[in-house]
Amino acid sequence: MNKYKKSYNIILDNMDLFEYRLRPISAIMYLQDAFARYTATQKMAAYDLFAKNLYWVVAEINMDFITPLPFWSEEITVELWFSEISKLKIYIDFNICYKDKVFAKGNSLWFLISKESQRPVKSDIVAEKFETNNELVLGEHKKFVMPNATEICTKIEHTINLSDIDFNNHVNNKSYINLAEMTAPDEFRKTHRLKNLHIKFNKETFLGDVLTCTTSRTDNYNQFIHIVEKDGVSVCDIATTWEEKIITENIVDYNLDVRNEM
Repeated sequence: MNKYKKSYNIILDNMDLFEYRLRPISAIMYLQDAFARYTATQKMAAYDLFAKNLYWVVAEINMDFITPLPFWSEEITVELWFSEISKLKIYIDFNICYKDKVFAKGNSLWFLISKESQRPVKSDIVAEKFETNNELVLGEHKKFVMPNATEICTKIEHTINLSDIDFNNHVNNKSYINLAEMTAPDEFRKTHRLKNLHIKFNKETFLGDVLTCTTSRTDNYNQFIHIVEKDGVSVCDIATTWEEKIITENIVDYNLDVRNEM
């Protein structure tokens, strides 16, 4: 088996505030949950690795959103696979589907980290457990170069609290993306939808750290750069590109597939 599939129903906490559709950040969370479930099938989940003094770290996520995202309560399916395993780097490619049609696709870069040295370790153990599939949904795996910022839009500060912390006692990836989402101009987000995003996680942060998120435009009016910093050093860089919304359906007029579960 070299592909893994997991289906989810979109719950209230995972929809946006404007159209009752799946939030892009929630699509990423479903992706990471599916990754955890897949690794658990071979006893390589986070809790399995603790006994080996190892843990997973995601370093990059690249995602394209092809169509408008599905509405609340609908069922989506995450399909992912190990697409490349080198000496240290571990790539996961993925599709996220609704009614058998791909609405989001991308890849992510992972490392196994030693608890003691805090450095990546060889990925031999992963190659032994999982087959690879060379299907690359975004083409060749290569480093994404962040565009230059030209105009600062907003800047906020956030002190990391317990709700930001994951089971590794580091800041959850979701918290960085939330900061970026909060600093994107509201009026712009109401009239545009996310087309693609690139996330690079640079450093780990911890409870009590103070983060600053600066959102800037690039030469492309529809593109933003979100830089999350601690003490003036970037811990996470996010690039988002948007396109104007073309509204074709509203949840009020949509035939939701809501089953009777009583």
